[in-house]
Amino acid sequence: MKLKLDQVDRFERDVRLRLPFRFGVITVTESIHAFVRVRISLADGRTSEGVAAEALGAKWFEKSPAFTDAQNFDQLRQSLDIAIEHYKARGFDTPFGLFAGTYLTQQARGAQLGLNPLVASYGPALLDRAILDALGKATGRSFAEMVSTNVPGIEATDLTPDVKDAHLQPFLASLKPGETIDLRHTVGLVDPLTAADRPTSARVNDGLPETLEEVVSYYRGRYYKLKVGGDIKADLDRLSRIASVLDAGAGDYRVTLDGNEQYDDVDGILELWRKVEETPALARMVQATLFIEQPIKRAAALSRPVTELAEYRPVIIDESDGELSSFPTALTLGYSGVSSKNCKGFYKSILNAARVERLNAEVGSTRYFMSAEDLTTGPGTSVQQDLALVSLLGLSHVERNAHHFIDGMSGVPEGEQKAFVAAHPALYEKLPGKPGRLKASGGTLALGSLGCPGFAVGVDLDFKSMRPMPAAPKERLKAST
Repeated sequence: MKLKLDQVDRFERDVRLRLPFRFGVITVTESIHAFVRVRISLADGRTSEGVAAEALGAKWFEKSPAFTDAQNFDQLRQSLDIAIEHYKARGFDTPFGLFAGTYLTQQARGAQLGLNPLVASYGPALLDRAILDALGKATGRSFAEMVSTNVPGIEATDLTPDVKDAHLQPFLASLKPGETIDLRHTVGLVDPLTAADRPTSARVNDGLPETLEEVVSYYRGRYYKLKVGGDIKADLDRLSRIASVLDAGAGDYRVTLDGNEQYDDVDGILELWRKVEETPALARMVQATLFIEQPIKRAAALSRPVTELAEYRPVIIDESDGELSSFPTALTLGYSGVSSKNCKGFYKSILNAARVERLNAEVGSTRYFMSAEDLTTGPGTSVQQDLALVSLLGLSHVERNAHHFIDGMSGVPEGEQKAFVAAHPALYEKLPGKPGRLKASGGTLALGSLGCPGFAVGVDLDFKSMRPMPAAPKERLKAST
């Protein structure tokens, strides 16, 4: 079904974290969420509006310390600006055609502005979701219905020569959304683990858990994502402290280790894992570890094989998944998985999922896989669109962290909060005097309400309460140091 992009309105909201979150090279205490509202025209003359939202993440898309956080925000705004220009210039096309037909020019223009492939992909990722939301509203179809019947026009192209329509089209038709998904709770590098780490004077006391011990008893989840920081001695000590909490209260738990590019090469993370296996206090955690996520800096991650590490545990790429060709390249080096993140583009996730399904069919096992990861997807539009994607791809657990580090829909107007709770009563709750929060009891989220027309939102956002997104610089940003 062909359409064209007529208009894009861009907005922002400030977000304050209830607890500091450290990952990689940054400790976050506040953030910005970006929102887009698009208007599309269909070939038959109908028009429709759709929305999408995503965090403006500093020091993840671009981790160079030479750029300030403010410059990181402007880089992402630049990505959105050039994507809008490219999509509008494309005229009438299928939703997937807008993405695929501008992919190379988006990356090339991004490179001219000094934007790495992850940053360059941010703008199209937002537009693609908002466009499909608008199309779903116009046709009365949910995200899952649109993808499984291929309303977006997803097809094999020269951008992904290993993906063929003979496999891709049956794969899309086979997709069915899950009704629930398990949470994988993120343990950041400065998260308090026990009451001793959280003195009374430092407590937030907002009714939500503040230590890992409290998280385990409050949500009663089974899955945990553990950040490691690149210092083997410090990582071993922290993992041992985490293991003591999980061993004591988390039952039959499972964990993943996230390196966030903190190791210079495979040798460092290999040494860490070997010492993990040698540490008696970590014996149970070793058995519970599912995979290791992006431990090596992206500049080196795809420069040499990780086969030796992969003999211990599967290894996936995340930050190194900058281009459509990144996952196939990683596979040749011993990686067996790749993350799904809406901020990298949902078409990329679908194409990578099709690759995984084909590869596993060829080897007759589940050697290859996708994981569902989070980049602070805030409650409401952002988290719902991400959940709709990963559940449709058949993933059974997803990293979630915004529900812990941000107090639900705090900062969102009361009317919008109540609209989300009313539209998705199994996904959210709103207690007296508290903001709308995810219902995560038992470590599981209920997803049935995401089958609404459009891309899983089903609520009118209060755009009047947001500020317009500031104009992005037109020129390449100069490093501050």
